[in-house]
Amino acid sequence: MRHRIHLPPALGTRFAVRDAAATGIRRGRSDAADLDRPFHGVRATRAPTTFRDLVACYVPRLKPQQRIGGVSAVRLWGLPHPVPWTMDEPLEIVVPHHLTPPKTARVRGRRLAGDRASTWDVGGAPVVDPIAALFTSAATLTVEQAVILIEAMITGAPNYPGLIPGRPRVTRTEIEQRLAAWRRFPGCGIVRAALCSVREGAESPKETETRLMIVHAGLPEPVVQYEVREGGILLARVDLAYPEWKIAIEYEGDGHRTDKRQWRIDIRRQRELQNRGWTVIRLTELDLRDSGAIIARIRRAVAIAAR
Repeated sequence: MRHRIHLPPALGTRFAVRDAAATGIRRGRSDAADLDRPFHGVRATRAPTTFRDLVACYVPRLKPQQRIGGVSAVRLWGLPHPVPWTMDEPLEIVVPHHLTPPKTARVRGRRLAGDRASTWDVGGAPVVDPIAALFTSAATLTVEQAVILIEAMITGAPNYPGLIPGRPRVTRTEIEQRLAAWRRFPGCGIVRAALCSVREGAESPKETETRLMIVHAGLPEPVVQYEVREGGILLARVDLAYPEWKIAIEYEGDGHRTDKRQWRIDIRRQRELQNRGWTVIRLTELDLRDSGAIIARIRRAVAIAAR
């Protein structure tokens, strides 16, 4: 049932109780059953169902100098994190050292020196920059997961899934410089170790995961996004390649299967490569889960080509 007292449009769909009171809305209306309570002191006209919904619900409660950080910042930037988001995951808020971190349900507060991160507006929420997001979440990652995240940060690929448009472009050098400036922090060793394996040009998390799987199996490291050209004309750009042996390794995500145009392009590209003596090895998510067979196939192809 709709409440008989209408809320002022200026409040929006998510608001702080204190802001409602400032417009003349009494507490009885703010506490009515038709409003959701995502956080203490916050009301919403509908319950949040996504991560960005939840962030938007917390924005009215943010105080000056409070910012989104940690894993929450990683998610807000659209960077890949190995743990899928759930409603039970607390929102991470960072504050300067002279302030008290927020203490309320569904929120994890922590301190971060104000000069360690710049502040960006993402969807109306103040968030730490991508490098600070990496550093404040590093303790939740393995080295391999950090490699995937960093390669997403430094990629220039416009088709990398999930990344928000207009994000600041980050370079490996900038990460190394900030790492030296921050010195010791939880997860700093993970970031340092990950940087040794980071390569530029990745176009998806699974592409990075595929390369790491191959290297961990003891095979030579393939080239990322190798361009096959003939007479100066680009014939194909393959995810991973051993150019000296004419072996192309392609990760096929669901988009390659469900997009008819992409599927046809993939088939034609494979034909073009095979006509020129290339061995094309295609793999899927299932191969990453159980890598034995695909690693054996790659190993055989390398052994044959290297004879």
